[in-house]
Amino acid sequence: MKSGNLCADKKPAAVNWIHGRGKSVVCEAVIRGDVVNKVLKTSVQSLVELNKDKNLVGSAMAGALGGFNAHASNIVSAVYLATGQDPAQNVESSHCITLMESTNEGRDLHVSVTMPCIEVGTVGGGTQLASQAACLNLLGVKGACYEAPGANARRLATVVAGSVLAGELSLMSALAAGQLVKSHMKYNRSSKDVTTHNAAAAAAASS
Repeated sequence: MKSGNLCADKKPAAVNWIHGRGKSVVCEAVIRGDVVNKVLKTSVQSLVELNKDKNLVGSAMAGALGGFNAHASNIVSAVYLATGQDPAQNVESSHCITLMESTNEGRDLHVSVTMPCIEVGTVGGGTQLASQAACLNLLGVKGACYEAPGANARRLATVVAGSVLAGELSLMSALAAGQLVKSHMKYNRSSKDVTTHNAAAAAAASS
């Protein structure tokens, strides 16, 4: 049996975005306005406008294919590595459109992620590795579900989508509040001169 590539496995393709592949999941939540203000340190309107400008307009201008999101791929990759999935399938599994709109007369935020081709499994391959099997067991989806075949994989797909939604909300809030660059400058930009250390490490490695 040969693949004609119409399945577009491990490649971005409109056919997967339109028809889906693996599991198709929509995850949504309503975040109260006071939580947006106090916890996320921004406003409902700021998030709605940022999502439109960045995830919708910006992605469209870039000619994105299934990439109408802030960083779904980061979350999908992390979950896949932790649960023994095929990391190369992150390509199509990260197809995601993130939507944000105000609700309840503008007081609260409605956020959703639509992911039409999440490819996951709970049997075989990397799922049998000790650490990955432990993660699957922690999620309650390790192995096959004999009572309802495929149920564990479906549940794992919802975990992926829920994690992506949380990641989208976190990053978008940091951007809207102006915290992302500040945190990078504070925690991810070292003022320490590491050239001496790097030279010493290189010398030790070559000896």
